[in-house]
Amino acid sequence: MSSQKRATRSAGLLLFRRLARGADGGACFEVLIGHMGGPFWAGRESAAWSIPKGEYGPDEEPAAAARREFGEEFGRPVPDGEWVALGEARQSGGKTVTVWAMEADLDAATAVPGTFTMEWPRGSGVLREFPEVDRFAWCTPLEAAGRLVAGQRVFLDRLRDHVRDGRVTPAQDGP
Repeated sequence: MSSQKRATRSAGLLLFRRLARGADGGACFEVLIGHMGGPFWAGRESAAWSIPKGEYGPDEEPAAAARREFGEEFGRPVPDGEWVALGEARQSGGKTVTVWAMEADLDAATAVPGTFTMEWPRGSGVLREFPEVDRFAWCTPLEAAGRLVAGQRVFLDRLRDHVRDGRVTPAQDGP
C-alpha cells in the first residue's frame, strides 16, 4: 500500500419517476432519497438525506458499487432499467461521488435497510445497531434539494437536464 492517502470514492443510484406534466407543460418527476440512519441524523431533516450510495475500493467498478449499495441500503435489488450517467462530483470533505439515475417506481415503504453497528453513546462501551437509512421518500427535485446533503444537489440539476418533454435521454447504456 502506498504511503499516500487514497482518495475516498463513492457511487450511487438515484431512482426517479415521472409524474403528470406541470402547469408550464414541462415534465415533472420525483426522486427516491433516503434519510440517513443513526443517532447523528435523528431529528434532522434539512441536509440529512442522501442518494443511496456507498464507498468502494480500487478493485470494484463504480457501477457495481452503486448496484451493491442500493441493494444494501434499500434492501431490494436494483430494478431493471436504463442507467443514465450523471457524472461525478467532489464533496466538501474530499470524497468523489459518481451517480447514475434510473427511471423506476418502487414503493418506498417496502424498503428493508441494512444496518451498521457503532458505540453509542460515544465513550460508553455500548455497541448498538442502527439502520443505514431509516426511511425513504419520493420527493420533487425542489423538495429533495432542501433535504439532500449539499454536495449531492448537483445530481438533481444534472437529472433535470436529462428529462425533456416527458422522456429521458440516456447518457449511456446501463452498466
